[in-house]
Amino acid sequence: MVYHMSYRMVRTSMALDDWTIRTLKDLSEKWSISKAEVIRRSVRQLQQQTEIKEMAPSPLESLDWLQSGGGMVAEEAEKFRVEVKAEREARDYWWES
Repeated sequence: MVYHMSYRMVRTSMALDDWTIRTLKDLSEKWSISKAEVIRRSVRQLQQQTEIKEMAPSPLESLDWLQSGGGMVAEEAEKFRVEVKAEREARDYWWES
């Protein structure tokens, strides 16, 4: 993924442990980008993941949604129920042979 963003660069310094430095260097070489770009992409990706996670419903909210029909209107639900019932009744089971 290539980002075409216009942004102002600000120099900063930080203390990183040996593993992080090695990993940063390895990713930089693997992706053929600067270490700073590895950090920028990583921060951007973490931000996107955080936003997605924050927008996701809780398990209880999901259950409430499913129990209230999951967005399906009554007519669709009835049609689906009829189709599933017909499919199940038409099925031949091994123990019935």
